[in-house]
Amino acid sequence: MTNRQVARELVLSVKTIEYHLGNAYAKLGVNSRVGLTTKLLR
Repeated sequence: MTNRQVARELVLSVKTIEYHLGNAYAKLGVNSRVGLTTKLLR
């Protein structure tokens, strides 16, 4: 899903989604959804 779709589904702003995804990416050492998916599937 795109950030906009996630925001709409969760009734949050796109900026909120971007903020939290950025924090998750930093903690996991990735910089994209593809990297996140790869990391989570290992």
